[in-house]
Amino acid sequence: MPDTVKIISPIDGSIYAERPYVTPAAIEAAVVKARQARHAWSEVTVAERAKFLTHFVDHLVAKNDEIVPELAWQMGRPVRFGGEKRGVEERSRHMIAIAAEALKPSDRPEKDGFVRRITREPLGTVLVIAPWNYPFLTAVNSIVPALMAGNAVILKHAPQTLLAGERIAEAMAATGMPDGLFQNLVMTHEDTDKLIASGAVDHISFTGSVRGGREVEKAAAGTFASLALELGGKDAAYVRADANLAHAAENLVDGSFFNSGQSCCGVERIYVHQSVYDPFVEQFIAQAKGWTLGNPLDAATVVGPMAHARFADLVREHKTEALRKGASAHLNWNDNRDKAGSPYVAPEVLTGVNHQMAVMREETFGPIVGIMKVADDAEALTLMNDSPYGLTASIWTADLDAAEKLGAKVEAGTIFANRCDYLDPELVWTGVKDSGRGGALSEIGYASLTQPKSFHLRQV
Repeated sequence: MPDTVKIISPIDGSIYAERPYVTPAAIEAAVVKARQARHAWSEVTVAERAKFLTHFVDHLVAKNDEIVPELAWQMGRPVRFGGEKRGVEERSRHMIAIAAEALKPSDRPEKDGFVRRITREPLGTVLVIAPWNYPFLTAVNSIVPALMAGNAVILKHAPQTLLAGERIAEAMAATGMPDGLFQNLVMTHEDTDKLIASGAVDHISFTGSVRGGREVEKAAAGTFASLALELGGKDAAYVRADANLAHAAENLVDGSFFNSGQSCCGVERIYVHQSVYDPFVEQFIAQAKGWTLGNPLDAATVVGPMAHARFADLVREHKTEALRKGASAHLNWNDNRDKAGSPYVAPEVLTGVNHQMAVMREETFGPIVGIMKVADDAEALTLMNDSPYGLTASIWTADLDAAEKLGAKVEAGTIFANRCDYLDPELVWTGVKDSGRGGALSEIGYASLTQPKSFHLRQV
């Protein structure tokens, strides 16, 4: 096994950065430091913790101009989108703001001679395993509330975006928190599994693939550590007959192709009522033609390369299979970079698709979307639920009552109406079926990162 990990840039295939893996001894030392630091942290009030974490956010977002090109080099996101500053601030500051209320003791109704109260206690040491596709947003979803709740945090970031882990660690160090309370470790998969299996961590927050989630569950078996798993998605959209087609087309193109389609809650399949199918497809294709492929360091580029060539090859594989089975492609960009073995893959819109095609059933995680005609709400519902995944779904309609009634039957953790691909920090972020377990953000995110404790005190 190599002693270092290299970030191979999708821009040009060069080695952008290289870092050594930590040793098993260093991992053991980190666990001890985390345990010691969290005892000191338990003496710090929630109000004081908020000051530390606000300082962290301030420091991190102040570095955004440096972070944006780093993201382009590491995972291909175009610089024009400005990184993840806005979402990091919105989510982090909201979770800091609600911490006091979410964590305060809950007194039970008065009962003569008794004091009855439920408190929220920190779990202990939280291991955050963060992905490359949104390397800051997904990390702060767990890191900020975990620390606010009184836990220590060990971060294991994806090899493709190791510099994001370093930026987070740098911002944490600037706060003056207890040494060891937050640690960023460059670990191999094998050493990560061993750490989980050791029982030295009390909670694992993992964002990644279904296969990765199963590996985490397997490693944690018998340790009784709690898990939060945010896994894959095959998110569906349904355009009803009464939808605002221009609004739906514009937003669904963005939801399908932003970040080169590398979003767990990105739109991968669209169902359209037969009465508006043709005009919707026409408007969607017209909008999609503006999403051109290019170098992510160029401010004019809208779609950059995918993070790795194997991800782009899967998109090409799904497209080829769909075309072989009778689908039609509508963009057909002629870009000599879009070829087997290259991370550059141009956006594509497919019609004539069905659920016998991988592009409508399996997670593609790239800039390709299938659009399928349906007869009515009932058929749309059946097809939306015909998936092993259930992260988000969006319904496009002028009738919000209808959207809510239909959404109640859709198997997904979040139901949108007339928007998609967005996390509201005041709402819980969760999935069903193979999209995961547990919940992040909102007050429920704090419930996932704490242990309830009851006080039943009798006066004698």
